[in-house]
Amino acid sequence: MRNPTTTTLGYALFATRWLQAPLYFGLVAAQGVYVYKFFKELWTLILMCVSGNATETYVMLAVLKLVDVVMIANLLIMVIVGGYETFVSRIGLQGHRDQPEWLSHVNSNVLKVKLATAIVGISSVHLLQMFVDVHHTSRHALLWGTVIHMAFILSAAILAYMSGPMAAHGDRGHAERPSAGAGPATPPQAGQDHGDQRHAKPEQEAPAATPAVPRQPAPDADAEARTREAGFPARKLLEDFDQQHPRGFDRETVARLGKADFVDARRNVVLVGPPGTGKTHLAIGLGVRACQAGHRVLFATAAEWAARLSDARAAGRLDAELAALDAYPLLIVDEVGYTPCDAATAGLFFRLVAHRYERASLMVTSDRPLGRWDEVFGGALAPAMVDRLAHHAEIVRLDGDSYRTRRATSAWAD
Repeated sequence: MRNPTTTTLGYALFATRWLQAPLYFGLVAAQGVYVYKFFKELWTLILMCVSGNATETYVMLAVLKLVDVVMIANLLIMVIVGGYETFVSRIGLQGHRDQPEWLSHVNSNVLKVKLATAIVGISSVHLLQMFVDVHHTSRHALLWGTVIHMAFILSAAILAYMSGPMAAHGDRGHAERPSAGAGPATPPQAGQDHGDQRHAKPEQEAPAATPAVPRQPAPDADAEARTREAGFPARKLLEDFDQQHPRGFDRETVARLGKADFVDARRNVVLVGPPGTGKTHLAIGLGVRACQAGHRVLFATAAEWAARLSDARAAGRLDAELAALDAYPLLIVDEVGYTPCDAATAGLFFRLVAHRYERASLMVTSDRPLGRWDEVFGGALAPAMVDRLAHHAEIVRLDGDSYRTRRATSAWAD
């Protein structure tokens, strides 16, 4: 049992992170200072060029100075946004079209590497300025400028090298964590294979490429038991996914999701795309990874979930059924939108999404973007359901032709 005094003290100490918030606002003010400096330097350069007093060396140095200001401003942005997100509080930008790719998986380790590489870039510009104006730069300054620049490069390389083992150690610790949850609940019927594609090996081997997903960890008996319990219609792995088939496919996001950290963070995943583009394959592959990371998972199609929840409501135990599903940190709902829902079924799905909101993870595959879910669940419940589902969600869009149709067309042509 936890000591109340220790718990209160821990929360109080953790709350002191908000003391850093004014520091980041101070950096915002510094960003404004650099904006002023940029336009002041730009105006001076324009005046010199118009008056005809600007030599080629002067223009080069002035442009490099502008680049230097911009790069330092970019460094400030990384420190402000990344540091605030890592050490103070979440920044809710999920789904925003301008969200930086690195912000969704930023941590102190990633942030340090990015800052180190940014400093190397700034140092490169400073060193280039020295060599451009070499006639007015002493040998002593050139020597120490080069030495300092090489020190920055070496430190960035060491940080980048260390970040790999540190991340791998974190992943191993995460995977070795014992399985969470209460006693077993009855899994939904596996049914027939609802996979979005059955990829066959190409006739000719493609050139070796860097894998888009981390390698599958070694299975253990508990992981195999969780995988069988999940009720997957087939065993599909991320490594077997044909990455060349979808025309549009965010490999970096899928690789990040393959670490199963989103389950610990209680975040959702939405896989959107036309039929046959690989949504179910990815959902099963990510579900298997979650099982291997120590999480219990349940998989079923939207129709199967609707039947399960309808039976529970008819028996007067819908609340108990939703509570029992809390034993599963990840639920996968496949094929949302393939069949329309009546008002009662839409209400059941809303109850499921609302109950899981910020409590546990949902993974959904659908042939329609979230903005068109009113076509499936009706205009009344769809906005509220989408709002809760997308608030803490990774949305992966797949674009392309159906793999099954392509295979059938090829066979007919042969």
